Amino acid sequence: MRTEDFWRLIDHARAGGGEPDAIAARAVALLAARAPEEIVGYARHQQRVLAASYRVDLWGAAYLINGGASDDGFEYFRGWLMTQGREVFASAVADPDSLAELPRVRAASLSGEEFECEDMLAVAWDAYRRATATDLPAERHAASPPDLNDFWDFDDEEEARRRLPRLAALFVEPPQE
Repeated sequence: MRTEDFWRLIDHARAGGGEPDAIAARAVALLAARAPEEIVGYARHQQRVLAASYRVDLWGAAYLINGGASDDGFEYFRGWLMTQGREVFASAVADPDSLAELPRVRAASLSGEEFECEDMLAVAWDAYRRATATDLPAERHAASPPDLNDFWDFDDEEEARRRLPRLAALFVEPPQE
């Protein structure tokens, strides 16, 4: 599956609106209507998208926004980020601080809302099972692990202000209501 096809399917799922889990459910339905080879292609592409977004600076952004982010929490945050569409996803990977411009993220600085969508990570598996009544074939991933040598203490407020100034302005010292 090509990049355009991957994001077009997500855009079609997003067109129905709603919360991220509803978008993931629509993505499953859309993908399950395709040939099994296309579902496998979606799974491969999703792994590439997730690998490209496995970055310390984005993890720091997820940590600030969600008030913490374990390994799994960071995965689920990136699932949520996929439900926001290609433009938001690409902007966040290139500049995680750009997330501070999203109205829903800004509102979360007051509400404490967290952003996760585990269901988005299972779209290919769920679609394949629905389409074939079997499990998605296992893939061997030869990708090298990401470089996490630039890890920083996400609880260090000064470092957060230096690395993610717009997000830190919202979440280190949240605005008054």
